[in-house]
Amino acid sequence: MAINENQLEAWSHIGAAATSKATYNTVKTALERADAPYATRDIFLQGSYGNDTNVVRDSDVDVVICDHSIHYFDVNDLQGDQRARFDATRSPTEWSAEKFKQQVAAHIRAQFGNGVTVGDKAIFIPGVGNRRDCDVLACTEFRKYFQYTNGGAQDYHEGVCFFLPDGTQVVNYPKMHMANCTTKHQATNQWFKPTIRMYKNMRNRMLDQGRIAEGLAPSYFIEGLLYNVPPAKFGGSHVANFSDTFNWLYSADRSKFVCANERFYLFHPTSKVTWRAENCKAFLDALVAFWNAGG
Repeated sequence: MAINENQLEAWSHIGAAATSKATYNTVKTALERADAPYATRDIFLQGSYGNDTNVVRDSDVDVVICDHSIHYFDVNDLQGDQRARFDATRSPTEWSAEKFKQQVAAHIRAQFGNGVTVGDKAIFIPGVGNRRDCDVLACTEFRKYFQYTNGGAQDYHEGVCFFLPDGTQVVNYPKMHMANCTTKHQATNQWFKPTIRMYKNMRNRMLDQGRIAEGLAPSYFIEGLLYNVPPAKFGGSHVANFSDTFNWLYSADRSKFVCANERFYLFHPTSKVTWRAENCKAFLDALVAFWNAGG
């Protein structure tokens, strides 16, 4: 018994746009205050609200504040003269990602009170009234060099990085993710983002029914999963759109799928920024049973 057109269409709608926008504006204004102890103010949305893929159940607004005064880097692709040229331009600094996070956390706590908590990854601001919960990721610029001519932006892919308490460096490319998702949305005649919202709402319904466990299919990975579907599979009715995208995903060789930022493969057994292949398979299998049960 398939899920009907009206239900799928309802699940494709965006959720809580007004309150998320207001939350972002409030937090951004606080981070940009003239009395903030840090100099950099590159602040932007990431996650579901940043990509317009949020649904009603999405709670946290994800905000990034990135320090461009220093950067971490990967130069493994540089060889010979290019590597030597890069090494010659390096200069030591005592500033670090951890010190930046400490400054940002202290400033946020001064603005929003003692309910603010500093997590392993982000700084959490609890919601009050119409302001939603918000995670602020304090990070620094990251550069993945593919050549080194004069050190300009044409020499590297720009991302962000932060460090876990055990010293593990986590690198991601949120601006590339957002830009690529926008391009994909246009290539699918505006079906890509509503399709993500439909899959996310179906995941939430399966969570409520106990069909899957919390954390099995994070929103970021659902976006990455659908990013790999060919544009021609999107569109038509909502039933056809789901059937065509799902059937392609279920039968595809997913081993070479990429994240929407196109900097990582989507599946890896240990990476902090990629999905586990077995979790994806469990999610897709659960969707088959969910669809056959009529939702």
